[in-house]
This record gives sequence, C-alpha cells and structure tokens, in this order.
Amino acid sequence: MFDSFYPSMTWATHQAQPNIWPHSQHSRQVQAGGIQWHVQTMGHGPCMLLLHGTGSGHFSWRDLMPTLAEHFTVVVPDLPGHAFTNRGPEGALSLPGMAEGLRALMLQLKLTPQAIVGHSAGAAIAAQMALNVDSLSRSTLIGLNPAWLPLPGVASWLFGPAAKLAALNPLSAWATAKMAAKPGAVAEWIARTGSALDATGLDLYTRVLRDAGHVHGVLSMMAAWRLKPLATRLHEIRNPVFMHIGAQDQTVPPALAEAACARLPQARLHLQAGAGHLAHEQDPLGTAQFILRCCHIG
Repeated sequence: MFDSFYPSMTWATHQAQPNIWPHSQHSRQVQAGGIQWHVQTMGHGPCMLLLHGTGSGHFSWRDLMPTLAEHFTVVVPDLPGHAFTNRGPEGALSLPGMAEGLRALMLQLKLTPQAIVGHSAGAAIAAQMALNVDSLSRSTLIGLNPAWLPLPGVASWLFGPAAKLAALNPLSAWATAKMAAKPGAVAEWIARTGSALDATGLDLYTRVLRDAGHVHGVLSMMAAWRLKPLATRLHEIRNPVFMHIGAQDQTVPPALAEAACARLPQARLHLQAGAGHLAHEQDPLGTAQFILRCCHIG
C-alpha cells in the first residue's frame, strides 16, 4: 500500500556516481519473476550467491567481493524493495516470495549457486531456497549472524505487527528517512547492532536509509516477514551449513545460533570476538577467508 507515494530507487539515476557505489562497473539490471533487479556479478568459476540483510543492499559485500571473486562467479543482488531493486508483485517481499524471486533470477542468469552466503535475513532466504529448490539441495549454506529463528523481545514485535502498522502509515517511511538524514543518526543506529563501520560504510547506509522509497520497501518487508514456518522446517535441511557469528551482535543474539545448531546438527559454528551484527563489514577479509574455508578453498 502507498507504493505510488514511494518510488523505488532507480539505478539509472545513480549509475553516474561510480565513485560512490562500490563496483558499479559490475552492475546490471535484470528482469525476472516480475521484479526489476539490480545485480552485480564479478569473477569466474562456480557460482556463489550473496544475500544481504534487512535495510541493507549490495554494498554490504563491497569489501568481500574481490577476494571471493578470485575463486567464484559472485552474484550480488539488491533484495526486492531494497536499494535499486523494485518491490515486485504482491507477496514478493515475504520470505517465500523473496526465495521464489531469487529462484527466478538465478534461472534468468542461467546460474546455480554452489554456495549461498546470507547475512541475517538473507540467511533465512538462503535456507528457504535450499528447502524449496531441488537444484540447491547440495549447495553450501553459510549464515553470517543468521536470522533463522524468530527474534526475541522487541525485535519480534518490530518484525510483524509494529512494522505492518508503520507500512500502513503513509508518513512512516518519510519520517524515518528524514531522521536518517540527520548527522550522526545512522552511526547511532549501526552502533545499536553492536557494530562500528568506517566512514564509507556509514555514508552508503545513510544514502539508502534517507531515501523514503528504500525505507518503505524495508518496512513492507518487515511487515510481511514470518520466520516460524522456516524454523519448523530447519531440521529438513541436509545441506552443509556453516555459521559465522559476531559475539557482540545486539540484533540477532548469538544464543539463537546455538539454538539453530540444535535443529541443524551438521552445522558448524564460528564465533568472532569483538564483532557485532555487521561482522562481515567490520572484518571483510577475515569473513571472506572463513567463507572460502567453508568451500574447501585455502
């Protein structure tokens, strides 16, 4: 609802800023599953799909991509409703809808990921894809601070009723974007996740979060998000599973990773001291090396 009030960010109006958006020379737009995707592709070899978390975008992987691309064809989309990918048809922002949209995207690209790396909500999408798409039944799943189980406390309220009310309020996205534009606001929001980013990272997050179209897409996704159905099926996953957890994560508590391991006995967990929810952006080289080891490289 109110989508017409909040047009999505369009790559055509931003691609003239190559010094702002990382790896813009690797960007393209792809139509698949009723969605206009913004996708970056880099490297050669077997396919690795990287899925960012809620509120973020392709830029979340900016410092990992060159290292991973030495061994893989790395595919990095903006999720529906985020950054430069539009919201798509009805239902496209739900967990099953995003998994289906990405299935269509990979078919359009004629690629089958041998590894799917997902951060936070992106890890939930990766797990949903592994359950739903037969060709991914053997793909390696790597969850970075994965949101595979329903979040406790305030976070569970934000992903659901409160987000739905916000998405229904035509002023919510506009007001949030205005707050994000205030000096220091995004740095404060990032700090609440248990992470600290450099000036480049803060600038990129500020650019998308001060855009009301992006914020509306994020709120609409949060309103449509349901993790309980996925949680009840985690035990069905037979893929190799690895988890990389920031010990100081204030968004997805590390204890949830241990609970997920109880449902995924094949999972292997690595805890990174001193890192928060955005551990992969705090230590991109270390995270990339972890990912490559999970794929038996290095």
